[in-house]
Parts: sequence; C-alpha cells; structure tokens
Amino acid sequence: MTDENPKIEAVGAYAPRFRVSAEEFRQAWGQFHAAGVNSKAVPDADEDALTMGYEAARRALDAADLAGADVSFLIYASTTPPLAEEDLSARLGGMLSVPDDATRHVLTGSTRAGTRALDAALSAGPWGEDAVGLVVAADCPRGEPDSSEDHAAGAGAAAFVLSESGGDAAGDAAGNASGAEIAARGEYAEEYPGTRFRRSGSEAVEGLGATGYERQAFTETLAGAVERLDFDPEAVDAAAVQAPNGKLPYRAAGALGVGTETIQAGATVHDLGDTGAASVPLGIAKALAEGAETVLAASFGSGAGADALLVESAGEGGEGIPASLALDDGEEVSYAEYLRKRGELTSGPPDGGGAYVSVPSWKRTLDQRHRLLAGKCPDCGSLNFPPEGACNACKSLVDDYETVELTGEGTVEAATVISQGGAPPEFAEQQAQSGDFGVAVVALEGPDGGEASIPAQVVGVEAGSVEIGDRVETTMRRIYTQEGVTRYGFKIRPQGTK
Repeated sequence: MTDENPKIEAVGAYAPRFRVSAEEFRQAWGQFHAAGVNSKAVPDADEDALTMGYEAARRALDAADLAGADVSFLIYASTTPPLAEEDLSARLGGMLSVPDDATRHVLTGSTRAGTRALDAALSAGPWGEDAVGLVVAADCPRGEPDSSEDHAAGAGAAAFVLSESGGDAAGDAAGNASGAEIAARGEYAEEYPGTRFRRSGSEAVEGLGATGYERQAFTETLAGAVERLDFDPEAVDAAAVQAPNGKLPYRAAGALGVGTETIQAGATVHDLGDTGAASVPLGIAKALAEGAETVLAASFGSGAGADALLVESAGEGGEGIPASLALDDGEEVSYAEYLRKRGELTSGPPDGGGAYVSVPSWKRTLDQRHRLLAGKCPDCGSLNFPPEGACNACKSLVDDYETVELTGEGTVEAATVISQGGAPPEFAEQQAQSGDFGVAVVALEGPDGGEASIPAQVVGVEAGSVEIGDRVETTMRRIYTQEGVTRYGFKIRPQGTK
C-alpha cells in the first residue's frame, strides 16, 4: 500500500448527439436568456444522467485499455440522478461489470459534486499498486421553459480512470507513462443562499435573478478556493471553470488570476450548455485530451462553496493523456422537438396493456441485459442468449451452460422500423418523445468465435438507416419504467456513432 496520490490515467467524455441552438429559443420566446451559449446538448428520450455516465465511463476504460472488472473504487456524481433516493453506483457498476466488492460512493445535491468526487477518490487511499479508481460525473439539468436556467441547461458526462502508476501501458502508447496528477487542492465556502436551487420534489432548477448577488457569490467563492493553491497562473494552459452560462466564467477570470483565453481552452459550455456537476470535469477532460500540461479547475456549488484543483500532466509536446471524447456536434433539433424529447408535449405512458415484468424477474435477467452473458452449449458449442432451456442449435436440453461474455459487437441480420402507434404500450412514451425507432436482430459475437442472435432497439441514427450486414455495437439506455422503477438494458448502434 502507498500514501501517494493516484494519477489520472485516462479520460472519457460523452454528450448526446442532439443539439438545440440559441436561435431556436429566440424564435420561440423572442429572446434567449443564456449568454454565451450557442447551442446545447439534448438527451434522447431513452437517455439520462446514468446512461450518459455509462457512456463516459466506458470510453475512459477503453482509453486506459482496462475493463470494469479492473475497477476497485467507483464514484458517481450528478445533481440529476434518475432517482432521488437509490444507490445508483450499484446500477452503474453492474452495467460496467465492476466487481461487487468494489468501494462505491454517490455524490449529489451540488454542482460541485463532480470535483467533490475527484477529491473523494484522492482521499480514499491508501492506494495499492493494482488499485484502479473510476470517477464519473454526469448531469442534465432543466428549468422552467422561460427561465435562464432552462435556456442554458445542457447535458454531458465525463469520466476519469485513476491509478497509482498513471497507467504505464496506456501511457507509453501516448508518450505519457505518468498520467496527470492533481497536484494541489483547495476549497472555500461562504453563506450565499438562493443563487441556484432545486426544491424537493421538483425537476426544475431555479434562481432568484439577483444578478449582482449571484455574481458576487460565484466570484468570491471560486477566488477563495483558488487562493488556497500554490501555483503560477502564468503556467496554466487551460482553466475549467463552472459554467452556469457562457458568460459568468469569464467574469471570474480576474479573480482567478487567469486570462479569458485560458478559460476558453477549458470551456464546453458554448456548445453543450450548462452541464451542472459535469461542467468542470468535462473541461478537465477536454483540456487533458488536447495536451494541456497544467489545468486549473474551479467548480462552484450554490449555497455557496467552491473547489479548486491544479491538474498537472507529465506529457510533453501536447500529446495529451489517453482519451476518448464524444462531444462533437450532432443532429440539430427544433425547439418543438426539444420540448418533445423532454416529455413536455407528451401525455405519459398509457394506462395498462403493457407487458408486466416484476422487478425480481427483471433482476434475474441483468446478467444478460447489462453484461451480455451468454451460454455455450456443452454438446455443440453454440452460443445461446439467454443461457437457459434447450440449445437453439442442437436442441439439447442443457442444465448448465458455460458462461461466455459477448463482445458487444456484431452484424445486423434483420431490421425494421416501429412507426407511430406500432410500439408496444411499454414503449409508447419513448416513441411519443423520439418518434419512429428501429429494431434489429443482431448476431453478437463471442470472444472466441461463435454468435448469438439477439433482438434490440437501434439508437444513435435515424430510424430505418440500419441495414442487413451493418456492423453494430451495444450501448446502455433506458428501456421503460414500471412501478416507478426504470429498467435499463443494452441497445445497439452503428459502430463509431453515439
């Protein structure tokens, strides 16, 4: 064991593919209340802060050439968890195949939660030589439709793989065997109630609209945290600063001791909007991926408190650390489509008529839905999914299949489109929000050959664009909600999309 701080070995980031522009809001409302935001990311009907966190985490692990089974410490941060009370690190860990004895934490209730999560990871030691930490921050805030909070509200997620070594294997490939170290930490708090809050039982973030008061709270607390760091502002390549909108971070530049161009280097708010607890983690991930050697991170949480982190990369020549970011612009949607995807224009799921699956029954299928565990027939070697009953190939009745984890990649064998009115009742609300959706039968591959044919919904592309023979990969999305409990499971998308 060691008392040395772990290092950031790799980063991952994700934002939904849909974007709504500031101009769409101006046309709808006659004005736009989020200064400096050009567009913002919009979650699809089956996306939330948990599925986005999964996307970012999967990318970070892939960049580090690690699997969920390697993780010994998992922490999840969000101000918009799909459930107000439930340990969502259990679900996220299950989706990623994190060992059931891994240490887990959930942080919520403040937009500081993302940097609090990094701080908690650093404080979780002592770290062993083989210990691997995974820190995930994901958020999709929303406000009342004609509010500055909602006009700015975006969506996104960032994830960090941490280890004592900084990932020698992955680092060597990128010319940076030592990863990035959080060299200094500071925090500060001062009572400023009401700058940003969400009432119990409400989904909408609110503010008092007291501009001077809010700006003072933001600037004072951020500056107070940064003052506790011993660093040279001239050495900072990028500053990841909390961004409730695209203007406020730059207002704090002087108090933080950095220039506006330094803040620009770590900004994602202009294209993604206000990403809440993921705002600063996304800025750190972006800056490290682009080769920044010294990153100042400053996060703010209403109440008010702030964290400041100084992140130093050992990479040279702008190589950056291993990273997989999916933040590029996607499909533009209208303001009406934006409201539809949020569920503002839909009436909710129909009463009755849907296929009922109890939570205990659903739980028994999670090895297949989350971890793609199939069964290998002991008689003919064929892969069966789910691994139960008679073998699909040789028809032998098998009592004990050999467990095989599918790769999550495969080929489309059949495809169709479910149009309006054609969806089963349990999927009617998703269709009302997102429109027609594709369904395909996919031959998912085993690690040592063989295939298992599986039906799945298609995401990430326009309905009908997936054809027989296309290569696809699995991802994690919401399936539907019954009895107040959301069922998550795999869906498919063309390889290389999001």
